[in-house]
Amino acid sequence: MTLIAPTPVRSETTEPRVEPKRDRSSLWCALSLTVAGVAGAVALVAADRAAEWGRGRPFELFWLGMLVFTLPAAYWAGRRATASRLRLAVLIAYASFSYLPKLLRNPTGPLYHDEFAHWRQSRQILFDGRLFETNPIVRVIGDFPGLHSLVASVSSLTGFSVWHAALAVLIASHVLLVLGVAVLAQEIWRDGRIAAIAALIYGLNSSFLFFDTQFGYESLAITLWVWALVGVFRAVRSPRMAGLALLLTLATVVTHHLTALGLLATMLIIAVVLTVSRHPRAWVAWGLALGAAAMTTGWLLWVAPKTASYLDPYLGRALNQFAAMFADNGESGRTLFKQSIAPWWEQKTAFAAQICALVLVAAAAVNFWKQGFFKRGEREPAALAMLVLGACYFPAAVLILTPSGAEGARRSWAFSYLGIALVVAPLAVRLLDRWAAKAAVALLTVFAIVLVGNTAAGMNPSYRFPGPPVYGSDTRAMTPEVVAASQWLRATQGRDLRIVADRYSGLIFGSFGGQEPVTGSVTFPTYDVYLAQPGKPVSPQLIAQLSGWRFSYLVVDRRMAREVPEIQIYFENNEPIAHNGKPGFTIGQLAKFDRMPWTIKIYDSGDIAIYRFDFSVLK
Repeated sequence: MTLIAPTPVRSETTEPRVEPKRDRSSLWCALSLTVAGVAGAVALVAADRAAEWGRGRPFELFWLGMLVFTLPAAYWAGRRATASRLRLAVLIAYASFSYLPKLLRNPTGPLYHDEFAHWRQSRQILFDGRLFETNPIVRVIGDFPGLHSLVASVSSLTGFSVWHAALAVLIASHVLLVLGVAVLAQEIWRDGRIAAIAALIYGLNSSFLFFDTQFGYESLAITLWVWALVGVFRAVRSPRMAGLALLLTLATVVTHHLTALGLLATMLIIAVVLTVSRHPRAWVAWGLALGAAAMTTGWLLWVAPKTASYLDPYLGRALNQFAAMFADNGESGRTLFKQSIAPWWEQKTAFAAQICALVLVAAAAVNFWKQGFFKRGEREPAALAMLVLGACYFPAAVLILTPSGAEGARRSWAFSYLGIALVVAPLAVRLLDRWAAKAAVALLTVFAIVLVGNTAAGMNPSYRFPGPPVYGSDTRAMTPEVVAASQWLRATQGRDLRIVADRYSGLIFGSFGGQEPVTGSVTFPTYDVYLAQPGKPVSPQLIAQLSGWRFSYLVVDRRMAREVPEIQIYFENNEPIAHNGKPGFTIGQLAKFDRMPWTIKIYDSGDIAIYRFDFSVLK
């Protein structure tokens, strides 16, 4: 039997019931971000085509495409009335869209210098099933197989090519990075709005759009670093979570050396601040830091002992160069944006972005101080630790003025900017609550300036835009002629051959060609073969090394005698070659191999020549 409730009888004097107004914010958010996403993607594609064809305004189109999506996304994420699930959807959309610039840059294969090395390493694992194989392009990456084994596994399970498997891993990692920052901010502030804004601010760092989206171990490791910190803060609240933090720490250690060291440094900052603040569970942070130290030290000593010599004392050289800048009125320093084709407004925002960061961090510290924030509660030590981490950004920004410090400075920003994001986000929310519309306009303006400026400071235009081949560029040095020469050598002579080459030829021969190139070092100066003057003998010690180590072929790129490398490197950083704006070689130095008895030409395509060594004639 079915029971039906009686229909209530409405009194004549009863007021008609007013239906609550439906919240359509989710619909408006979806519509606005969909339209903005399509428009932004079209503008980004147009920017790449304009750069490739050498006409139009690629920079303006690029930033129009980025800002037309990111600014509405920032509005919806920071809006007080936005529901938590909608914020999550906005962050996922933001993370996905922010991967688009790098995806459009090279969707079909490796392009950046290190991508060739990681692509080769992943293919070797897929085909041979062996970890820890030496990589001839970047000699230490074989000792950190986290990314390569994951990509090879995805490729094997899905049937994707190695490159497309890598894209799947990297896109997922990029989304998890944004969500990880939000979760970390939630751990500290317990406020979803602050968490979303912190994730967006972190996306302003100079590595976010291009460097930490490339096929490189940093791109996966930086995500593991953020989630490991989530594990640290949760373990401080509940020590039972310490196992998760240590597991994520181990995953970071086996993936990338610098990120492992960065994680250890961050853990030490947290432990020290908790100790100074007399937090009752500071011992947990110390235990995790000691565990991270043991894992990192053990791995570097027993599994990856070459890492220390590979990294080199960059900081020491950078400090010496920084001191020399004052001794010679700055002549030994770097000139920022020297010969850059970036427009003037992009260069100006690069400097304005640093000023904005300094002002905002200082304002956040004053805000904490005025609220007596450092004197109460359990969350304050965590915020102070992030303030210390964020403050590390500014000394590194100064080191970018030195040739040796620039690379390390750029790589450090992905770590220190997390601290900036986590301490500035509460200030942004407070400003929005106090001044609403005016604060929103001001903050979105600052957001745009910092996004443009940091990207301009972190990546030069050749990394960001396609264009004609440029000799000595880490992104445009690959030409069909070099690729064809590498494929010819592999097809006719086989793979895994030990060859002598310059940096750019070695990159292609070592990846697509499957060979084992060497580009020179202090202990194995193969560049002296090229530097030897016609009619002068090459060092007998070097010939003995080449013969004893079974090097079989020499690759000569004749462009070395006509052009200057864009990045001022022919072989490696410490090469004894003058970099004075003129080619470092003469045609005679490169043509001498045609007449040497122990070099036999077997291939010549115009710019690229390949010689076979015959050391037997020297005996």
